[in-house]
Parts: sequence; C-alpha cells; structure tokens
Amino acid sequence: MDKKIEARFKPVIPLLKASRITVRYGSFYNNDTRKNAGRNEGKTAVSGVSFDLLPGQWLMVVGPNGAGKSTLLNSLTGTVKAEKESSIRLMGQDITTMKKTQIARLMGMLDQQHDIGYDFYVRDIVALGRYAYRKGMFSGLSEEDRQAIDDALAKTGLTDLEDRRVTTLSGGERQRVFLAQLFAQDPSILLLDEPANHLDLIYQKQIFSLIQEWLDRPGRAVISVVHDLSLARKYGTHALLLDKGSPKAQGPIDHVLTRQNLKDVYNIDVYAWMQELLKTWEE
Repeated sequence: MDKKIEARFKPVIPLLKASRITVRYGSFYNNDTRKNAGRNEGKTAVSGVSFDLLPGQWLMVVGPNGAGKSTLLNSLTGTVKAEKESSIRLMGQDITTMKKTQIARLMGMLDQQHDIGYDFYVRDIVALGRYAYRKGMFSGLSEEDRQAIDDALAKTGLTDLEDRRVTTLSGGERQRVFLAQLFAQDPSILLLDEPANHLDLIYQKQIFSLIQEWLDRPGRAVISVVHDLSLARKYGTHALLLDKGSPKAQGPIDHVLTRQNLKDVYNIDVYAWMQELLKTWEE
C-alpha cells in the first residue's frame, strides 16, 4: 500500500481511553469523611462511562447538579477511586501502572477550589507546575523550567504580576495563575472542573480563550466540567451528557446537546428557556 494512503488509514491512538468508569460513594470516602457518608454510602455516583479522547477534542461534561460530573473527572486522575471493572489508559498505557510524575507530564487538573496554605508569590505558584520534571526532590529549576514558567506567565498575561502575592489578586487573576501553572506543567491533556466558576463575564471569556489557544497546538485535548451550556456549545467539540451518573448521550457537541436530550435530563425545555432569556437583550 502507498505510504501516504497507509498514513491516512492509520488509526489514531486516543490520548485518553476511559472504559466502564464506575464509582461508588463508599469507595472514595476516607476515614474522616466516611462517618458523614450517611445514606449515600454504597450508592453509585458514576456508572459505566466510556469514551475516547482524541487530539484536538474539547470534551464538555455536562448535566444537572449531582449527575457525577466532578466525580468522573476526579476518577480520571485517581483522586477518586474507581471500581475494579473501570479502565483508564493514558497514551495507551494503563494509568495504574504509571508513576505520578509520568501522569503529571501527560495530564493536568484544574480544580474548582484552590487551597492556598501560604501567601505565595504568583511566580512561585506557577513554578509548582514543573515538579514532574525535577531531577530530584531538592533539585533547583533548570533553564528549561524557567523558560516554561516565563512562557506560561506571558500567555496568561501575568508577567507584570509575577512578584505579587496571590492573596492580593482578584478572582479572575487568581484563576489565571492556576491556569498558568497548568501551562507550565505542559501536559497533553487538561482536566478542568468548572474553570469559569464564580468569575465575572470578562474573566470567563479570558479563561476560555486562553484554553482554546492552548488547545490549538497539535497533540492536545481538553475535558471540562461546565454548568453553562452556552459555554459548552461555543467552545466544545464533543460532549458527554450525564444523568444520575450514567451517560445519556455522547459524541459531537451538536449531536448531544439536542433539544430532546436536554429536556429529558434537565426536565425543562432548555432551548425555549435560552431563547426567552436572549430576548431580554434585544434592543
């Protein structure tokens, strides 16, 4: 077969392959929180979710509150323990066989909440993204590390703020700091849990535009949990619609966020409601 033709038909290896992801509440409570599990313990939070994430895709995980969106995202990093039947392969490799530093070079996570134990400088927080590349626990930053940090600060518009303490920043600026930390980490996959949560509109636009620019480079992909379906429609290439922990629909964004699918899951005609809201802005 001609090499050019052969290349066209060569299968693309998913950056991430999730199979039968199932999480039960009792599986991820630690000793401190188990006593508060109550009647939820033993119930299924996520059930049988499977998907392939290919380069260039932005997968939006959507669904009502309590649908299991954040739990699913945390199961992909191992923060939340999935059941034995679940399988996660990162670049074709079983994630359970990989070291944390290997995973960190390929996949980075932006949580909803950022617990800052100390009043760090902006640059110091961004520098934490390079931990997976350190030669040893006490080794300093390499020239490559410093360049990656400089680039991340520049991309997120934080160069002039690098010597500010993070506690003095606005919510939007602080979110950009943690996004810059991810950019400095330089993974192939970003996992984002409500990246625009509680941000003013201008900061929502900034954050999503920065993520889109990052995604435009080859060999990258994004998974985001979002509540705002308008943001999902604007930026997502694909969607996973969860209902009570189970996949209601998944695939290209326009095939998933249909009027009927959304009505079935949200118990409201989302299309009609969105259109009604837009009318209030007509001049």
